[in-house]
Amino acid sequence: MSESGSDGPAQFENDPLRDANGFEDKEIDCVDCGKPFVWTAGEQLFFRDKGLKHPPKRCKPCKKAKNERLEAVIKAQEEGVKQRVEVLVHCAKCGVQTTVPFYPSQGRPVYCRSCFLEKNPETLPKDDES
Repeated sequence: MSESGSDGPAQFENDPLRDANGFEDKEIDCVDCGKPFVWTAGEQLFFRDKGLKHPPKRCKPCKKAKNERLEAVIKAQEEGVKQRVEVLVHCAKCGVQTTVPFYPSQGRPVYCRSCFLEKNPETLPKDDES
């Protein structure tokens, strides 16, 4: 064993990642609700110890809601029930609150019906002139 202790626990003495005090609380914006939440030093240590490479994306209430949605989908699939989804969102263009029949993808805009039709007039039914 060398003087530096490279063969035992002493090898981590100067490694800031091995020390919980080497982590600082970080504020992260939730991808679902947009509100900031704190990723504590203890949580960062837990992530590191579990080998998780990326910080959390959702605050605890949004993570819980996401897990509940996934559990409901799995349960419905197991029971053979067709599930109709209705998600409350804000229009990316005008800001009005509306519902959509799908779970929005992260980072993609969602529009209310009028803004969607304004942006995509080709989706309007065509008048039959025959």
